[in-house]
Amino acid sequence: MLVPKSHLEIVLILFLSCGAFQSVHGLENGLALVPPMGWMTFERFRCMTNCELFPRDCISEALIRRTADLLVSEGYAAVGYQYLIIDDCWMEASRDRATHELQPNLNRFPSGMRVLGDYIHYNGLKFGLYHDVGEKTCMFRGPGAARHFELDAQTFASWGVDYVKMDGCYATEEDIDRGYPDFGMAMNLTGKPMVYSCSWPFYKSKPDYALIAKHCNLWRFAADVQDSFASVIKIMSRYSNKQDVLIANAGPGRWNDPDMLVLGNFRLSYDASRVQLAIWAVMGAPLIMTNDLETVRPEIKQLLQNRDIIAIDQDSLGQPGKMVLKVQNFQVWVRSVNPMNDVGDNSFAVAFVNQGGYALCPLCPQKFEVPLHRLGLKSRMGYNVMDLFNSTENLGLFKPKDRFITRINPEGITFYKFTVMANY
Repeated sequence: MLVPKSHLEIVLILFLSCGAFQSVHGLENGLALVPPMGWMTFERFRCMTNCELFPRDCISEALIRRTADLLVSEGYAAVGYQYLIIDDCWMEASRDRATHELQPNLNRFPSGMRVLGDYIHYNGLKFGLYHDVGEKTCMFRGPGAARHFELDAQTFASWGVDYVKMDGCYATEEDIDRGYPDFGMAMNLTGKPMVYSCSWPFYKSKPDYALIAKHCNLWRFAADVQDSFASVIKIMSRYSNKQDVLIANAGPGRWNDPDMLVLGNFRLSYDASRVQLAIWAVMGAPLIMTNDLETVRPEIKQLLQNRDIIAIDQDSLGQPGKMVLKVQNFQVWVRSVNPMNDVGDNSFAVAFVNQGGYALCPLCPQKFEVPLHRLGLKSRMGYNVMDLFNSTENLGLFKPKDRFITRINPEGITFYKFTVMANY
């Protein structure tokens, strides 16, 4: 056990040793009042550490500096993508022998994390870093936080870290239930505000989402996203199957995290890319890209920078949406958003998904028709409808009893904002 070096460390040890403390105190950082937006190394770059063979793709200072520059120069930062997050495989295999502090890999991060964080901040961005609540990180590349919560939180604070992604490998359920709140408290006591992203529920057979929401700004509830439409659909299904409890515990400062946006990589079609972006916005999910910003195709870049869809995700009402209707291969997802009219009726974002596989013509676009009141749109004043993928297209005024008709590509989506009319 380390000998405390300061009054702060003594206070921290006393706080963490009190079992009742975590039951009455939660994460109090005032952050993530809207879902965080940014970029993360994983899933696109995984744990590539061979910089000699693959210098452009390895997890390194060079990759992070290049991405920071591109987030700014390519316009991503201007629309809200502000967190630049390094996932696993950034650290040395062991702690510093003298101080027991975490160490970045000296070959791939020669300037150190404080200097790299300064470069990220100089670009007007925020610095995120991965850690693990258990004995080791998930990709076997470094020591976990076990028995070093206060030290690691202080280390991150000294490096200027703004966002911590905390994984849960190599820990028992008991360790996880104790560890996530304790590390969050250690972060609080540094005095440095840091968004706390937890993988806590993924490692639990029966997650207590009310407890998790008390201690984390966002939490992963599903398996890692993969670069495929099937993976996106699987996460959507996971969310819709648990949406009542997930929605009940989410809102400003605490968000359900379905994992990263894989737009701009290898497998998603243009239509499938639209599906992921739109449904993540309906969920009120963090929009954390994972791609090579130098190679993102123009049409995908346009999607990722669609200000109207980003506005849905970042809506200040803070109410995550849900799937409200499923008919054969169709799904309809709805989220309440601003503005409201003078009698308190909400506007809505409505997404119509065609999962594909329609028996008569699996590769054909299909028409879908539904009365709006069946989707929960019941304002008697009606709604002005805008296509969120094409904001110049105004579809006019619709009332609750009107039937809304849309045509959707296979494995595709249409996405609209229904703006409630004033009650004059």
